[in-house]
Amino acid sequence: MIKRTLTLLSIVTLTFSSFGQNSEKAKTLLDEVYTNVTSYDNIYIDFNYSLENTEANIKQETKGNVTLMGDKYLADLFGAKQLFDGSKVYTVVPENEEVTIESPSEEENTVTPSKMLTFYKTGHNYQWDILQNVKGRKIQFIKLIPIDTNTEIKSILLGIDAGTKHIYKLIETGKNGTKTTITVNSFKTNQPLSKSLFTFDEAKYESEGYYIIRN
Repeated sequence: MIKRTLTLLSIVTLTFSSFGQNSEKAKTLLDEVYTNVTSYDNIYIDFNYSLENTEANIKQETKGNVTLMGDKYLADLFGAKQLFDGSKVYTVVPENEEVTIESPSEEENTVTPSKMLTFYKTGHNYQWDILQNVKGRKIQFIKLIPIDTNTEIKSILLGIDAGTKHIYKLIETGKNGTKTTITVNSFKTNQPLSKSLFTFDEAKYESEGYYIIRN
């Protein structure tokens, strides 16, 4: 009985030791990604976006792109354009001829475009996951488990290109079964940008008859 107990204790110890090593290995890789992406003056990403909930019979797929410079961003998704100039968020919906102007969300769990490459830095536990070969590229997945148990997010799989240390894929699974996937098609850095790229021209949209909503 004593021998069996000692054996079980040894297995448990080895399991926790392995988990700790894998967690530290995952954190080290994420730190490398963070150091990499924050070293660029700006980043342009072209991506595929999909949202699926089998139970609710929902499936949406589209393409999008985002330009990031520090906290500022300009994103195009679902036919709408969203701009953050560092102070306000401007959402332009041409189909409705509407512009919504509001302050950025204060919710900690909200992954905005400005945080999409750095959100993993805090608030998660990390696990080393599978390694995939995608057209000759080694994509190492890290599983992120939110520390906050009240969040609607169950887990996030972050696929990292082992060669470039760039994020290739993000798979977010919600507690309601919704799965959101972002797959990067193109990742460009330090592009020449217009000085007015992150400046919202309200007068332009007013002259075009857009309805301005201020929240």
